[in-house]
Amino acid sequence: MEFLVAGVTAFLLVVPVELPDKTFMATLVLSTRYRPGPVWIGVTLAFGIQCLVAVVAGRLISLLPQRPVQLVAAGLFLLGAILLIRSARRAAAEELAREREYERMVSVRAPRSGISAALASFGVLFVAEWGDLSQLLTAGLVARGSHPVAVFAGSWAALAVISAAAVLLGRVLMRYVSLAIVQYIGATVCALLALVTVVAAFN
Repeated sequence: MEFLVAGVTAFLLVVPVELPDKTFMATLVLSTRYRPGPVWIGVTLAFGIQCLVAVVAGRLISLLPQRPVQLVAAGLFLLGAILLIRSARRAAAEELAREREYERMVSVRAPRSGISAALASFGVLFVAEWGDLSQLLTAGLVARGSHPVAVFAGSWAALAVISAAAVLLGRVLMRYVSLAIVQYIGATVCALLALVTVVAAFN
C-alpha cells in the first residue's frame, strides 16, 4: 500500500508541474518536426535517466539526519509552490517564448530515420531538463522517506503521459486547458506537501 501511495503521489505531483512546463513545449515542438513515435520514445528515455538521477540524489540526502533532511524537502516543495505561482501569472507569455526557443533548437530539417529522430529528441530533452522543478520534487519525495522505486515509477509515468499528451494533443490542450489554473493546482499540491513534511519533521 505504501508503494502505491508513493507512486501515485509522485505522479499527481509531477503532472501539474510539467503540463505547462518546458517539457510539454519541447515535446510539442519536436513532434512538429519529427514523427510522433520516435519523439515520444526519445524524450521518455531521457526522462527515465533524469528521474533515476533525481531518485538517487534523494536517496543519498535521506541518509543524512532525519529532521534537517525533512526540512530541506519541505523547502523544495515550498520553492516549487512559489515558482509555480509566479509562473502562473505570466503563463501565456512564457509558453510563447518557450515554444520559440525550442523551435530554434530543432530548426534543422527533420531526419528520415526513426532512430535519428528519437536520438535528436532524447538529446534536446536530456539537455533541457536538468535541474527542472520535477527533478527537485522527485528528489524531495525520496528524501522525505517515500519509496524510491515507487517515486521513480510515478515520476517517470507522469513525464511519459505528459509527453504523449504533447505529441498527440498538444495544440488542442493549449487551446482549451488553462495553463495558469494547472500551475495553481500544482502550487497547492506542493504547498500541502511542504506543510505535511514540516509537521512530520517536528513530530
